[in-house]
Amino acid sequence: MSLVERAPAKINLGLHVLRKRPDGFHDVETVLHRIDWADTVTAQPAGTLSMTCSDSALPTDEDNLCMQAARRLAAAFDVAAGAELHLEKRVPYGAGLGGGSSDAAATLRLLARLWDLDASDEQLHRIAAEIGADVPFFLSEAPAAYATGRGDELTVLHDDGEPYRLPFSVVVAVPPIEVATPDAYARVTPDDADRPCLPSVVRANNPPLWREALVNDFEPPIAAAHPEVERVRDRLCESRADYVSLSGSGGAVCGLFADDADAEVLLDADATGEARLHLTSAPDPDGKS
Repeated sequence: MSLVERAPAKINLGLHVLRKRPDGFHDVETVLHRIDWADTVTAQPAGTLSMTCSDSALPTDEDNLCMQAARRLAAAFDVAAGAELHLEKRVPYGAGLGGGSSDAAATLRLLARLWDLDASDEQLHRIAAEIGADVPFFLSEAPAAYATGRGDELTVLHDDGEPYRLPFSVVVAVPPIEVATPDAYARVTPDDADRPCLPSVVRANNPPLWREALVNDFEPPIAAAHPEVERVRDRLCESRADYVSLSGSGGAVCGLFADDADAEVLLDADATGEARLHLTSAPDPDGKS
């Protein structure tokens, strides 16, 4: 018996780095939004815990977040059984798209089913937060959430009583670089003075307002440190994208298009040259990716 879970990527709609915390992490605020670009994680019963991956460049030992998730879940519920995990990797890593965190969350869901655990949402959330700040978001089926604290304190984002979903197509441009999160935080200057209310700005669905008020604090220092990011961003801005922003701590850059045809034109032209382009969207209306 094999079980399968999709592990969708995310983009950030605004990201404020507010202050450094006594524990060495940072307080942030951001709106996380799933997109329909996903890895796949498969699990089947086994006597021991092991992992394979379609991308040979990725580790399959304890350095992989999937294995960390499996070990932590087994320890929390005193599980003696094993599992064979396989990660089919599609979402680029080191790009600010949350792929590793989403893979870990998918692993938690899969193994909770495979091992028939009576695991509450709170228990899984606690384990997820120990793995990484973005992991709890991917445990939920909500399309979007307002994240505070380290990024693991979540409030589902609603609009007129319904789960918020982007009304735009998204072109994700991924230059051939990896941005390490610790390096990104070392480059950013925290700022908690007079920041706009991100949920209100996002829900306005107003690209001119977004261009003015919906900012990612990582974008200037990451673009300065990585010319590839700056070039990709400039090209998206020169296209008919209604809004352009770095995702997470980079280096993926997202262009949002109100007109699907404009997004298709950009993909057909492949004008960003050095970047990998992917056209995606918000999750399906049932709330699942």
